[in-house]
Amino acid sequence: MFGSLRDNPSARGFIALYSGTFMSGAWAMIIPTIPVLGREFGVSPGGAAQIMTATVIGRFFGTIAAGILLDRRGTRVALVGGPLVACGAALLCAVAPWFPVLLLLSVCIGAADSLWSTAREIAAIDLARRSQRGRLISSLHGTYNMGTAIAPLIGGWLTEIIGYQAAFFGYAAACALAVILGMRSPNSPAPPKAQKTPESPQGWGTTALRERARGVLALFEEIRPDLRSTYGLLVLATMISQSQRIIVQSMLPLYAAAYLHLSPSQIGMLFTISGVIVFAMIIPAGFVMDRVGRKWCTVPSTGLPALIFLLIPLTDSFAQLGILVGIAGFAQGLSLGSLATSTYDVVPAHVRARLQAVRRTIAELGSGMAPLIGGYLANAYHPGVPFLVYAPLLVVTAALLAVFGKETLER
Repeated sequence: MFGSLRDNPSARGFIALYSGTFMSGAWAMIIPTIPVLGREFGVSPGGAAQIMTATVIGRFFGTIAAGILLDRRGTRVALVGGPLVACGAALLCAVAPWFPVLLLLSVCIGAADSLWSTAREIAAIDLARRSQRGRLISSLHGTYNMGTAIAPLIGGWLTEIIGYQAAFFGYAAACALAVILGMRSPNSPAPPKAQKTPESPQGWGTTALRERARGVLALFEEIRPDLRSTYGLLVLATMISQSQRIIVQSMLPLYAAAYLHLSPSQIGMLFTISGVIVFAMIIPAGFVMDRVGRKWCTVPSTGLPALIFLLIPLTDSFAQLGILVGIAGFAQGLSLGSLATSTYDVVPAHVRARLQAVRRTIAELGSGMAPLIGGYLANAYHPGVPFLVYAPLLVVTAALLAVFGKETLER
């Protein structure tokens, strides 16, 4: 696959892009620290999970910035600036004196990560022809997930042996290396503008907000009429899928620690099991997307987690939870880049970053409620309840994609 990549990017730049993607997965070192942070800062389990809410809020604002910045300046500035900001925020997290400060810094990490990840996708998509998009984006997401597979194990071990601060220092070190890699990654220049694309209004008054809404609608009208409903469904599916992942990242550690009495390293191992299976799905998922169809990945990867969510509250051992997490890894492996790839299929090139940013911004806005709702349900009832609440949403979304979503793979 890589031998026929368009424009033949240098091996050094190509390896740098994928190595930086791997390093970005190091943020998952923080996941096993969530129960420990609750004890260290004297907050409830549901309160500790709000570190994920803060991260999502940051991603929301970072995605908005990415859509504008990348269409105007290209990807290099984000491939360097994103990990640089994340590195500084992670170092400050390690020495944060109060939990609200930690939450504020998590917002910064989320914003930087969103800018960084959007730039990686666009830089990668420019490396391949349309017929190779599924495999390339699948391999990129798989590389990222391999990072998120190893990171929780390391983060859990560091938390047990040294303390939660070590996990943040570890993430900062990975980001510092990613800054260097970003300087050597291939740069996708800003695409040429079409006849007239909407400019961003200044300010946040009523008139400016109205103009922004009109600008989003104008971007939407750039999509072919027969593909607009599919784009809308992809936005919905991204929001629900992202909510599902955030529920797992924020609530599973709480459930595992409080009811199964698992240690940080065991919690980290659960996420490693999932991540290894996700990584193993790189080639199969890419093949299915490019040869069989995008929907053969998007639909089952959205619906299968519903069954897993229904079963999680019934587990009573590490082994049982590990099996379910492994199945979840298979589902996530199928989803590797499938929603992003499908979106690139339906949006015009000259507004691709902004329409991807719209999709991800709406998804971040919706999924940002997941840890808030999950934290409330965990405190009021049981850490397993959030899984039961989100399961029906996954079923409905998968059904809508299956029935009304258009297959975007051109044959």
